[in-house]
Amino acid sequence: MLACAVGVAVATPAAHADTLDAIAKSGVVRVGVFEDYPPFGSIGPDMKPQGYDIDMANLIGKTLKAKVELVQVNGDNRMAYLADHKVDMLLSVGQTPERAKVIDFSQAYAPYFLAVFGPKKIAVKTAADLANKTISVAHGTLEDLTITKAAPASATIKRFDDPNGAIAAFLSGQVQLLVTGNDVGATIIARHPAIDPEEKFSLFSSPDHVGLNKDEPRLMEKVNEAIAQAKKSGELNAISKKWLRAPLPADL
Repeated sequence: MLACAVGVAVATPAAHADTLDAIAKSGVVRVGVFEDYPPFGSIGPDMKPQGYDIDMANLIGKTLKAKVELVQVNGDNRMAYLADHKVDMLLSVGQTPERAKVIDFSQAYAPYFLAVFGPKKIAVKTAADLANKTISVAHGTLEDLTITKAAPASATIKRFDDPNGAIAAFLSGQVQLLVTGNDVGATIIARHPAIDPEEKFSLFSSPDHVGLNKDEPRLMEKVNEAIAQAKKSGELNAISKKWLRAPLPADL
């Protein structure tokens, strides 16, 4: 019985070891990021990862006093990487009821939303202003469903087989406006100054969170601390302006 008691006493601390302890011991935090998802994550001209999420990962590493190890993930494997502890956390995770059953979410750290984009010379501020306008969208997407519901009957919605087709139609002047995510919109604004594009108004919001495995309250506290500090200091606003070409929304 004494041997059993000692065994339990020895095993108990290990049973309560968590990811924050592992990070502190190794001095490294492994962050799962997309590297093909500009402007949140991509490979820059110097062949190094760059983007909103890379800057956010570094802010988290600073708070944890740990070296950041970026782990490239994709939409198919990233949840498995987290569950298998190949990464300590994931960035660019939208919060859904289904995901909430298996992972936990930090405070929102980045805006993600669908919006209407168009040249500054076209006056559009609300859905009502879409009357008699031409709008491109990828067929059958959330963008399509959202704008179909929001646009007045006199608007002409031109649907394309994929997002690239919708974007090309907008850039070539076949349509006046484009419905897409703020990430794609930011890239268009940065790369096509000749048409002077801007975000007109948002349609559907699903901000990005840091995703953690369930029952990691100490790590979650540190991640939320990093986000809160970055908001307070203005660092997160600067990151948003740098990569999304827009200030951090006041309600984020």
